[in-house]
Amino acid sequence: MSQELKAPPVAQPFAVPFAVQGALPHSTAEGVANPLGTDDQARELGRGKSAQGTAAPSIRTRLLQATQRFAVPLALGFVALFALIAASVIFAAKANAQVTPAKANEVLRIGFQKSASLFVLQKAQGTLESKLAPLGVEVRWVEFPAGPQLLEGLNVGSVDVGFVGEAPPIFAQAAGANFVYLGHDPAAPEAEALIVRKDSPIRSVADLRGKKIALNKGSNVHYFLVKLLEANGLKYGDIQPVFLPPADARAAFERGSVDAWVIWDPFTAAAQQQIGARIVADAKGVANNFAYYLGVRSYVERRPDVIAALFEDTQQQAQWLKQNIKQAAAIIAPQQGLSTEIVEVSLRRYQFGVRPLSDQVIREQQKIADTFAELKLIPRSIDVRQAAWTPPAAVAARLAAAR
Repeated sequence: MSQELKAPPVAQPFAVPFAVQGALPHSTAEGVANPLGTDDQARELGRGKSAQGTAAPSIRTRLLQATQRFAVPLALGFVALFALIAASVIFAAKANAQVTPAKANEVLRIGFQKSASLFVLQKAQGTLESKLAPLGVEVRWVEFPAGPQLLEGLNVGSVDVGFVGEAPPIFAQAAGANFVYLGHDPAAPEAEALIVRKDSPIRSVADLRGKKIALNKGSNVHYFLVKLLEANGLKYGDIQPVFLPPADARAAFERGSVDAWVIWDPFTAAAQQQIGARIVADAKGVANNFAYYLGVRSYVERRPDVIAALFEDTQQQAQWLKQNIKQAAAIIAPQQGLSTEIVEVSLRRYQFGVRPLSDQVIREQQKIADTFAELKLIPRSIDVRQAAWTPPAAVAARLAAAR
Protein backbone atom coordinates (compact mmCIF):
# COMPACT_ATOMS: atom_id res chain seq x y z
CA MET A 1 0.00 0.00 0.00
CA SER A 2 1.31 3.39 -0.92
CA GLN A 3 2.39 5.51 1.97
CA GLU A 4 2.31 9.24 2.02
CA LEU A 5 5.58 10.89 2.91
CA LYS A 6 4.94 13.84 5.08
CA ALA A 7 7.35 16.57 5.89
CA PRO A 8 8.66 16.24 9.43
CA PRO A 9 6.57 18.08 11.99
CA VAL A 10 7.79 21.55 12.66
CA ALA A 11 7.70 22.78 16.22
CA GLN A 12 5.27 25.68 16.45
CA PRO A 13 6.45 28.83 18.21
CA PHE A 14 5.40 28.68 21.85
CA ALA A 15 4.14 31.87 23.48
CA VAL A 16 6.16 32.29 26.63
CA PRO A 17 3.82 33.65 29.36
CA PHE A 18 3.87 37.41 29.34
CA ALA A 19 5.65 39.19 32.19
CA VAL A 20 3.55 39.85 35.23
CA GLN A 21 3.04 43.58 35.46
CA GLY A 22 0.73 43.68 38.50
CA ALA A 23 1.02 46.45 41.06
CA LEU A 24 -0.43 46.95 44.46
CA PRO A 25 -3.96 48.43 44.30
CA HIS A 26 -4.08 52.15 45.01
CA SER A 27 -6.83 53.50 47.27
CA THR A 28 -8.29 56.99 46.94
CA ALA A 29 -8.60 57.25 50.73
CA GLU A 30 -6.58 60.22 51.86
CA GLY A 31 -5.53 58.45 55.02
CA VAL A 32 -3.93 55.66 53.04
CA ALA A 33 -2.19 57.99 50.66
CA ASN A 34 -0.75 59.81 53.63
CA PRO A 35 -2.04 58.27 56.88
CA LEU A 36 -0.41 60.87 59.02
CA GLY A 37 -1.54 63.90 57.05
CA THR A 38 0.47 67.14 57.09
CA ASP A 39 2.09 68.44 60.25
CA ASP A 40 -0.54 71.21 60.63
CA GLN A 41 -3.37 68.70 60.25
CA ALA A 42 -1.81 66.45 62.86
CA ARG A 43 -1.54 69.23 65.41
CA GLU A 44 -5.13 70.36 64.76
CA LEU A 45 -6.44 66.82 65.14
CA GLY A 46 -4.53 66.35 68.32
CA ARG A 47 -6.30 69.18 70.15
CA GLY A 48 -9.50 69.72 68.20
CA LYS A 49 -13.05 68.45 68.49
CA SER A 50 -15.30 66.91 65.94
CA ALA A 51 -18.38 68.61 64.66
CA GLN A 52 -20.36 66.50 67.13
CA GLY A 53 -18.16 67.51 70.00
CA THR A 54 -16.47 64.16 70.49
CA ALA A 55 -12.73 63.98 70.66
CA ALA A 56 -11.05 63.31 67.29
CA PRO A 57 -9.09 60.05 67.09
CA SER A 58 -5.42 60.41 67.87
CA ILE A 59 -2.77 59.97 65.17
CA ARG A 60 -1.78 56.64 66.65
CA THR A 61 -5.38 55.48 66.68
CA ARG A 62 -5.87 56.43 63.04
CA LEU A 63 -2.64 54.67 62.08
CA LEU A 64 -3.66 51.49 63.88
CA GLN A 65 -7.09 51.60 62.27
CA ALA A 66 -5.60 52.06 58.80
CA THR A 67 -3.13 49.25 59.37
CA GLN A 68 -5.81 46.87 60.60
CA ARG A 69 -8.09 47.83 57.77
CA PHE A 70 -5.59 47.15 54.97
CA ALA A 71 -3.10 44.68 56.43
CA VAL A 72 -4.98 41.55 55.45
CA PRO A 73 -5.82 42.67 51.87
CA LEU A 74 -2.23 43.82 51.33
CA ALA A 75 -0.82 40.55 52.64
CA LEU A 76 -3.16 38.52 50.48
CA GLY A 77 -2.27 40.67 47.50
CA PHE A 78 1.45 40.05 47.97
CA VAL A 79 0.88 36.31 48.37
CA ALA A 80 -1.20 36.17 45.18
CA LEU A 81 1.34 38.23 43.27
CA PHE A 82 4.28 36.07 44.26
CA ALA A 83 2.30 32.90 43.51
CA LEU A 84 1.47 34.21 40.04
CA ILE A 85 5.08 35.12 39.35
CA ALA A 86 6.32 31.73 40.56
CA ALA A 87 3.75 29.88 38.48
CA SER A 88 4.67 31.88 35.40
CA VAL A 89 8.37 31.16 35.83
CA ILE A 90 7.76 27.43 36.28
CA PHE A 91 5.34 27.31 33.35
CA ALA A 92 7.76 29.13 31.07
CA ALA A 93 10.60 26.80 32.05
CA LYS A 94 8.50 23.73 31.31
CA ALA A 95 7.30 25.16 28.01
CA ASN A 96 10.83 25.92 26.90
CA ALA A 97 12.00 22.49 27.94
CA GLN A 98 9.29 20.90 25.81
CA VAL A 99 9.64 22.85 22.56
CA THR A 100 13.14 24.28 22.44
CA PRO A 101 15.46 21.90 20.56
CA ALA A 102 18.97 21.24 21.73
CA LYS A 103 21.18 24.14 20.77
CA ALA A 104 23.29 23.13 17.82
CA ASN A 105 26.97 23.31 18.64
CA GLU A 106 28.29 22.00 15.34
CA VAL A 107 27.33 21.48 11.69
CA LEU A 108 27.47 18.34 9.56
CA ARG A 109 28.45 19.45 6.05
CA ILE A 110 27.24 17.02 3.40
CA GLY A 111 28.67 17.10 -0.10
CA PHE A 112 26.12 16.05 -2.70
CA GLN A 113 25.38 16.15 -6.41
CA LYS A 114 21.97 16.85 -7.87
CA SER A 115 22.17 13.46 -9.53
CA ALA A 116 22.31 11.86 -6.06
CA SER A 117 18.54 11.50 -5.91
CA LEU A 118 18.27 10.02 -2.43
CA PHE A 119 20.28 12.85 -0.86
CA VAL A 120 18.15 15.29 -2.83
CA LEU A 121 15.03 13.68 -1.35
CA GLN A 122 16.44 13.88 2.18
CA LYS A 123 17.42 17.50 1.68
CA ALA A 124 13.97 18.43 0.35
CA GLN A 125 12.16 16.69 3.21
CA GLY A 126 14.40 17.77 6.08
CA THR A 127 14.34 14.26 7.57
CA LEU A 128 18.04 14.19 8.40
CA GLU A 129 17.82 17.55 10.15
CA SER A 130 15.12 16.13 12.42
CA LYS A 131 17.20 13.03 13.10
CA LEU A 132 20.33 14.99 14.07
CA ALA A 133 18.70 17.80 16.04
CA PRO A 134 18.64 15.80 19.32
CA LEU A 135 22.40 15.29 18.90
CA GLY A 136 22.96 19.04 18.74
CA VAL A 137 23.98 18.87 15.08
CA GLU A 138 22.72 21.01 12.21
CA VAL A 139 22.99 20.01 8.54
CA ARG A 140 24.48 22.07 5.73
CA TRP A 141 24.15 20.76 2.17
CA VAL A 142 27.03 21.65 -0.18
CA GLU A 143 26.43 20.98 -3.88
CA PHE A 144 29.12 19.83 -6.34
CA PRO A 145 28.87 19.21 -10.11
CA ALA A 146 30.39 15.70 -9.89
CA GLY A 147 32.26 13.22 -7.72
CA PRO A 148 35.87 14.32 -8.33
CA GLN A 149 35.06 17.90 -7.33
CA LEU A 150 33.25 16.61 -4.24
CA LEU A 151 36.32 14.61 -3.23
CA GLU A 152 38.42 17.76 -3.57
CA GLY A 153 36.03 19.46 -1.17
CA LEU A 154 36.33 16.52 1.22
CA ASN A 155 40.11 16.66 1.04
CA VAL A 156 40.41 20.39 1.74
CA GLY A 157 37.91 20.25 4.59
CA SER A 158 34.90 22.01 3.09
CA VAL A 159 32.63 19.01 3.69
CA ASP A 160 32.54 16.22 6.28
CA VAL A 161 30.76 13.45 4.37
CA GLY A 162 29.78 12.85 0.76
CA PHE A 163 28.28 10.40 -1.71
CA VAL A 164 30.03 9.50 -4.98
CA GLY A 165 30.52 6.75 -7.55
CA GLU A 166 33.24 4.12 -7.73
CA ALA A 167 36.17 5.97 -9.27
CA PRO A 168 36.49 9.31 -7.42
CA PRO A 169 37.61 7.73 -4.11
CA ILE A 170 40.38 5.86 -5.92
CA PHE A 171 41.78 8.99 -7.53
CA ALA A 172 41.49 10.80 -4.20
CA GLN A 173 43.24 8.06 -2.22
CA ALA A 174 46.04 7.94 -4.79
CA ALA A 175 46.45 11.69 -4.30
CA GLY A 176 46.78 11.25 -0.54
CA ALA A 177 43.32 12.42 0.57
CA ASN A 178 42.55 11.45 4.18
CA PHE A 179 39.05 9.97 4.04
CA VAL A 180 37.33 6.70 4.85
CA TYR A 181 34.67 4.58 3.17
CA LEU A 182 31.57 4.50 5.39
CA GLY A 183 29.22 2.34 3.34
CA HIS A 184 27.78 1.82 -0.13
CA ASP A 185 24.58 1.56 -2.13
CA PRO A 186 23.88 -1.65 -4.09
CA ALA A 187 25.22 -2.07 -7.62
CA ALA A 188 23.30 -0.18 -10.31
CA PRO A 189 24.81 -1.04 -13.71
CA GLU A 190 21.79 0.24 -15.63
CA ALA A 191 22.31 3.75 -14.24
CA GLU A 192 25.37 4.52 -16.41
CA ALA A 193 25.62 4.25 -20.18
CA LEU A 194 27.38 5.26 -23.37
CA ILE A 195 25.04 7.33 -25.52
CA VAL A 196 25.12 8.88 -29.00
CA ARG A 197 22.91 11.37 -30.81
CA LYS A 198 19.81 9.98 -32.48
CA ASP A 199 21.26 10.52 -35.97
CA SER A 200 24.71 9.11 -35.15
CA PRO A 201 26.09 6.37 -37.41
CA ILE A 202 27.56 4.66 -34.33
CA ARG A 203 25.60 1.48 -33.64
CA SER A 204 27.97 -0.60 -31.54
CA VAL A 205 30.96 -0.25 -29.25
CA ALA A 206 33.21 -1.44 -32.07
CA ASP A 207 32.28 1.73 -33.98
CA LEU A 208 33.94 3.87 -31.32
CA ARG A 209 37.49 3.35 -32.58
CA GLY A 210 39.13 6.73 -33.14
CA LYS A 211 36.05 8.59 -31.91
CA LYS A 212 35.87 11.44 -29.37
CA ILE A 213 34.09 10.39 -26.22
CA ALA A 214 33.12 12.88 -23.52
CA LEU A 215 33.37 11.84 -19.89
CA ASN A 216 34.00 13.27 -16.46
CA LYS A 217 37.59 12.38 -15.61
CA GLY A 218 37.93 10.30 -12.47
CA SER A 219 34.22 9.54 -12.20
CA ASN A 220 32.47 6.17 -12.13
CA VAL A 221 31.95 6.23 -15.91
CA HIS A 222 35.72 6.43 -16.40
CA TYR A 223 36.12 2.85 -15.23
CA PHE A 224 32.97 1.80 -17.09
CA LEU A 225 34.40 3.12 -20.37
CA VAL A 226 37.71 1.31 -19.88
CA LYS A 227 35.98 -2.02 -19.20
CA LEU A 228 33.39 -1.50 -21.96
CA LEU A 229 36.13 -1.00 -24.55
CA GLU A 230 38.04 -3.97 -23.19
CA ALA A 231 34.96 -6.21 -23.37
CA ASN A 232 34.55 -5.32 -27.03
CA GLY A 233 38.13 -5.84 -28.19
CA LEU A 234 39.24 -2.20 -27.95
CA LYS A 235 41.82 -0.46 -25.80
CA TYR A 236 41.54 2.81 -23.94
CA GLY A 237 44.12 4.22 -26.36
CA ASP A 238 41.84 3.41 -29.32
CA ILE A 239 39.51 6.31 -28.50
CA GLN A 240 39.98 10.02 -27.82
CA PRO A 241 38.75 10.85 -24.32
CA VAL A 242 37.46 14.39 -23.88
CA PHE A 243 37.31 15.29 -20.21
CA LEU A 244 34.31 17.50 -19.43
CA PRO A 245 31.97 17.89 -16.44
CA PRO A 246 28.35 16.87 -17.13
CA ALA A 247 26.97 20.31 -18.08
CA ASP A 248 29.79 21.04 -20.54
CA ALA A 249 29.68 17.49 -21.88
CA ARG A 250 25.95 17.85 -22.63
CA ALA A 251 26.62 21.05 -24.59
CA ALA A 252 29.48 19.47 -26.57
CA PHE A 253 27.36 16.38 -27.20
CA GLU A 254 24.48 18.42 -28.62
CA ARG A 255 26.81 20.52 -30.81
CA GLY A 256 28.43 17.43 -32.25
CA SER A 257 31.87 18.35 -30.86
CA VAL A 258 32.12 14.80 -29.49
CA ASP A 259 30.89 11.56 -31.01
CA ALA A 260 29.62 9.91 -27.84
CA TRP A 261 29.10 10.61 -24.17
CA VAL A 262 29.59 8.27 -21.22
CA ILE A 263 27.32 9.47 -18.44
CA TRP A 264 25.11 8.46 -15.52
CA ASP A 265 21.48 9.06 -14.61
CA PRO A 266 19.55 11.29 -14.47
CA PHE A 267 21.67 12.89 -17.23
CA THR A 268 21.19 9.79 -19.41
CA ALA A 269 17.41 9.80 -19.03
CA ALA A 270 17.29 13.55 -19.66
CA ALA A 271 19.31 13.25 -22.89
CA GLN A 272 17.08 10.39 -24.05
CA GLN A 273 13.81 12.23 -23.52
CA GLN A 274 14.89 15.77 -24.35
CA ILE A 275 17.06 15.29 -27.44
CA GLY A 276 16.41 11.69 -28.44
CA ALA A 277 19.83 10.30 -27.48
CA ARG A 278 20.35 6.57 -28.00
CA ILE A 279 21.96 4.15 -25.56
CA VAL A 280 24.66 2.07 -27.26
CA ALA A 281 25.50 0.14 -24.09
CA ASP A 282 25.01 0.33 -20.36
CA ALA A 283 27.20 -1.21 -17.64
CA LYS A 284 25.35 -4.52 -17.27
CA GLY A 285 27.92 -7.32 -17.30
CA VAL A 286 30.72 -4.75 -17.47
CA ALA A 287 30.83 -2.75 -14.23
CA ASN A 288 28.95 -2.87 -10.93
CA ASN A 289 28.51 0.87 -10.55
CA PHE A 290 28.50 0.94 -6.77
CA ALA A 291 28.08 4.27 -5.03
CA TYR A 292 29.91 5.10 -1.82
CA TYR A 293 29.39 7.14 1.33
CA LEU A 294 32.65 8.75 2.39
CA GLY A 295 33.74 10.80 5.38
CA VAL A 296 36.68 12.80 6.67
CA ARG A 297 38.54 10.37 8.91
CA SER A 298 38.90 12.76 11.86
CA TYR A 299 35.20 13.65 11.83
CA VAL A 300 34.01 10.06 11.53
CA GLU A 301 36.20 8.91 14.41
CA ARG A 302 34.97 11.78 16.58
CA ARG A 303 31.23 11.51 15.78
CA PRO A 304 30.34 7.89 14.93
CA ASP A 305 26.90 8.57 16.44
CA VAL A 306 26.22 11.11 13.69
CA ILE A 307 27.25 8.61 11.02
CA ALA A 308 24.90 6.02 12.53
CA ALA A 309 22.03 8.53 12.47
CA LEU A 310 22.87 9.37 8.84
CA PHE A 311 22.70 5.66 7.94
CA GLU A 312 19.37 5.21 9.70
CA ASP A 313 17.72 8.16 7.98
CA THR A 314 19.17 7.26 4.59
CA GLN A 315 17.91 3.69 4.86
CA GLN A 316 14.44 4.80 5.94
CA GLN A 317 14.13 7.19 3.02
CA ALA A 318 15.50 4.60 0.59
CA GLN A 319 12.83 2.10 1.61
CA TRP A 320 10.09 4.69 1.17
CA LEU A 321 11.46 5.78 -2.21
CA LYS A 322 11.51 2.24 -3.60
CA GLN A 323 7.90 1.74 -2.55
CA ASN A 324 6.70 5.14 -3.79
CA ILE A 325 8.75 5.97 -6.88
CA LYS A 326 6.15 8.23 -8.51
CA GLN A 327 5.69 10.29 -5.36
CA ALA A 328 9.44 10.45 -4.81
CA ALA A 329 9.98 11.59 -8.39
CA ALA A 330 7.47 14.41 -7.90
CA ILE A 331 9.45 15.64 -4.88
CA ILE A 332 12.89 15.27 -6.47
CA ALA A 333 12.11 16.62 -9.94
CA PRO A 334 11.89 20.34 -9.02
CA GLN A 335 15.16 20.05 -7.10
CA GLN A 336 16.94 18.58 -10.13
CA GLY A 337 15.26 20.89 -12.63
CA LEU A 338 13.86 17.93 -14.57
CA SER A 339 10.43 16.60 -15.41
CA THR A 340 8.85 14.04 -13.14
CA GLU A 341 8.89 11.52 -16.01
CA ILE A 342 12.66 11.83 -16.47
CA VAL A 343 13.33 11.48 -12.76
CA GLU A 344 11.08 8.44 -12.52
CA VAL A 345 13.02 6.69 -15.30
CA SER A 346 16.25 7.53 -13.51
CA LEU A 347 15.03 6.26 -10.12
CA ARG A 348 14.05 2.91 -11.62
CA ARG A 349 17.62 2.36 -12.82
CA TYR A 350 19.20 2.91 -9.43
CA GLN A 351 19.28 0.69 -6.35
CA PHE A 352 18.96 2.40 -2.98
CA GLY A 353 19.77 1.28 0.54
CA VAL A 354 23.04 2.02 2.34
CA ARG A 355 25.04 -0.96 3.55
CA PRO A 356 28.24 -1.31 5.59
CA LEU A 357 31.36 -2.02 3.53
CA SER A 358 31.91 -5.75 2.96
CA ASP A 359 35.04 -7.67 1.98
CA GLN A 360 33.51 -8.43 -1.42
CA VAL A 361 32.82 -4.77 -2.16
CA ILE A 362 36.34 -3.82 -1.03
CA ARG A 363 37.77 -6.41 -3.44
CA GLU A 364 35.66 -5.02 -6.30
CA GLN A 365 36.89 -1.52 -5.53
CA GLN A 366 40.47 -2.79 -5.45
CA LYS A 367 40.05 -4.15 -9.01
CA ILE A 368 39.17 -0.67 -10.20
CA ALA A 369 42.18 0.81 -8.41
CA ASP A 370 44.51 -1.78 -9.97
CA THR A 371 43.09 -1.10 -13.43
CA PHE A 372 43.66 2.62 -13.09
CA ALA A 373 47.21 2.04 -11.85
CA GLU A 374 47.99 -0.19 -14.85
CA LEU A 375 46.69 2.48 -17.22
CA LYS A 376 48.73 5.15 -15.40
CA LEU A 377 45.52 7.05 -14.67
CA ILE A 378 46.61 7.32 -11.03
CA PRO A 379 50.16 8.13 -9.92
CA ARG A 380 50.62 5.05 -7.71
CA SER A 381 49.04 1.80 -6.62
CA ILE A 382 46.84 1.95 -3.55
CA ASP A 383 45.36 -0.40 -0.98
CA VAL A 384 41.65 0.35 -0.75
CA ARG A 385 41.33 -1.49 2.54
CA GLN A 386 43.47 1.13 4.25
CA ALA A 387 40.64 3.61 3.72
CA ALA A 388 37.88 1.32 5.03
CA TRP A 389 36.28 2.49 8.27
CA THR A 390 35.93 0.08 11.18
CA PRO A 391 33.18 1.51 13.38
CA PRO A 392 32.91 0.90 17.14
CA ALA A 393 30.95 -2.24 18.01
CA ALA A 394 27.86 -0.36 19.21
CA VAL A 395 27.80 1.80 16.08
CA ALA A 396 28.43 -1.21 13.85
CA ALA A 397 25.33 -2.84 15.32
CA ARG A 398 23.27 0.26 14.55
CA LEU A 399 24.62 0.40 11.00
CA ALA A 400 23.77 -3.25 10.44
CA ALA A 401 20.30 -2.74 11.88
CA ALA A 402 19.68 0.15 9.50
CA ARG A 403 19.71 -2.21 6.50
